[in-house]
Amino acid sequence: MTISLLSYPLSSQNQRVNGYEVPGDEQPRVYTTDNLPKGTEVDEIIRAAYRQVFNEQQQIASHRQIALESQLHANQITVRDFIRGLVLSDSFRRLNYETNNNYRFVEMSIQRLLGRNVYDNREKLAWSIVLATKGLRGFIDELLNSEEYLNNFGFSTVPYQRRRILPQRSQGELPFARMARYDDHYLKQMRKIGQLRPFYYGVADKSASVYRKVIFAVPILALAMLFLTLIAVATPK
Repeated sequence: MTISLLSYPLSSQNQRVNGYEVPGDEQPRVYTTDNLPKGTEVDEIIRAAYRQVFNEQQQIASHRQIALESQLHANQITVRDFIRGLVLSDSFRRLNYETNNNYRFVEMSIQRLLGRNVYDNREKLAWSIVLATKGLRGFIDELLNSEEYLNNFGFSTVPYQRRRILPQRSQGELPFARMARYDDHYLKQMRKIGQLRPFYYGVADKSASVYRKVIFAVPILALAMLFLTLIAVATPK
């Protein structure tokens, strides 16, 4: 017996309001296969999907899913299937799912897959129950099969942050990329086992002792050379 998704109120967000503005440079670029892209155009869609899912501007080789990329190039899978494969990959699980609690992971997933912030803590709770009862795969399937995802991105469009910038406002919403990959608890654990040093400790520089020896040795050698030069000049030939 599965637990139905808890209800939660929908708060006011930009993405819930239809826009009539003319698309411009400030609007997000939409990466889609609706226009039947070929070759390098598909590569751009793939890079956009990696940026959206992994939240990284630089594509890291260890995160790449070569088989999925090949299937997308051959039109054997949809963009939505490619997104699903990235989220269920070992790299994403290790770097995002295992380093956060359920509530924070739900927030990250909604940002990256639905292109919006969570409405409130009740929505976090509702989706956290789905994650706890159905597991990671079941949770991701629920998001990608949701009416909200299909209405906004369908099968062929890479998710993006919806309506982050409004022409009527001088300042838009902050990008989701600012959100750290892991939470404070995991950060403390990394520092505890020595995998990460607090930035205020400074950079570990083991060459400091060598520098000190050089600083003392150079003046001494200079004085020795000066002394030998004076002796050589003063000695009669």
